[in-house]
Amino acid sequence: MKTLNDFNFKDKRALIRVDFNVPLNDNFEVTDTTRIVSAKPTIIKILEDGGSCVLMSHLGRPKGIQDEFSLKHIISKIEDILGVEVKFASNCVGEEAEEKANALQPGEILLLENLRFHDEEKQGDKDFAEKLSKLGDIYVNDAFGTAHRAHASTTIIAQFFPEAKCFGHLLAKEIESIKKVLEDGEKPVLAVLGGAKVSSKITVIENILDKVDHLIIGGGMTFTFIKAQGGSIGDSICEDDKMELAIDIMKQAEAKGVKIHLPVDVLAANAFSNDANTQICDVKSIPDGWQGLDAGPRSLEIFDAVVNQCKTILWNGPLGVFEMENFSNGTIALGDSIANSTKNGAFSLVGGGDSVAAVKQFGFEDKVSYVSTGGGAMLESLEGKTLPGIAAILS
Repeated sequence: MKTLNDFNFKDKRALIRVDFNVPLNDNFEVTDTTRIVSAKPTIIKILEDGGSCVLMSHLGRPKGIQDEFSLKHIISKIEDILGVEVKFASNCVGEEAEEKANALQPGEILLLENLRFHDEEKQGDKDFAEKLSKLGDIYVNDAFGTAHRAHASTTIIAQFFPEAKCFGHLLAKEIESIKKVLEDGEKPVLAVLGGAKVSSKITVIENILDKVDHLIIGGGMTFTFIKAQGGSIGDSICEDDKMELAIDIMKQAEAKGVKIHLPVDVLAANAFSNDANTQICDVKSIPDGWQGLDAGPRSLEIFDAVVNQCKTILWNGPLGVFEMENFSNGTIALGDSIANSTKNGAFSLVGGGDSVAAVKQFGFEDKVSYVSTGGGAMLESLEGKTLPGIAAILS
């Protein structure tokens, strides 16, 4: 696996695929700088080597050229974070981009305009990729969030750098962290899967059953498993067409020696609202008109004991509707348990959009081993798929 450490960038121009698809408010101000901060180590390493950087990224889902999705809006924030002036090209390909790239001096940075202003980017167009390739000497992919897409800038472009391509620090760390969980994890290995639907996690569950010792299932997924076992779940969310699958998963787990832990009690509400009336119910005896919206206190004690006996932990998905304060306790308690286990030497990886949002919201970012920057890419990795953006560097 070639990384930045395999190259000396002195007098070289690095063409870096970053993921600066950051959220903006109505004043075009960046509201979450995580992705820019995450790219900083790669960029600084290249500059300190005596190289220059050409940064390419997408932003949002523009239809053609739309000013609201221009990367010019985030230049000042990138400059604040990197501490370096950032030049800008108003197109990512063509004469202006080539002239500005060729004029770069060691220590300088050029940001290209939004890749997705060109349909050819998502189409994985080879000619477009070749035009982009002219802007650098070494191709660096540091965008895990888009590594599952076979786009021009993430995958196709790599063929124009047969000997001069590598992973940036961020993408290398993502690959290593997932490998640490799925292949090299110190036992016992635990996966915590939450979220609303079993259907969105089927392939993840099936892939990780061979790798884990314990599986905690929480969130809305719980109720498909509980109903499948004959429990009464009231008005809780349930995928009736996946109940047979839930039973099959439990049989597979038993055959492989994997211990599945489901909530034994829940905090139920009489409406999907933070202001609803609530009561603690046995998970198999939720009254009609009530729905489980968070894990209950006995469940959290059981989960805490499991988390703290495990040496490798994957967390993907919250235990309840954490966006509502009254149903956030389960997710916070799980975060506390994982943080404590991490402090005692466990390796913990958090990935998937909602889990990452929860970790940030409740201040666990610095209390776990690694927080993944990619939602869809993370899920596909856990499903055992080889991501095209990663395969392109390895080939």
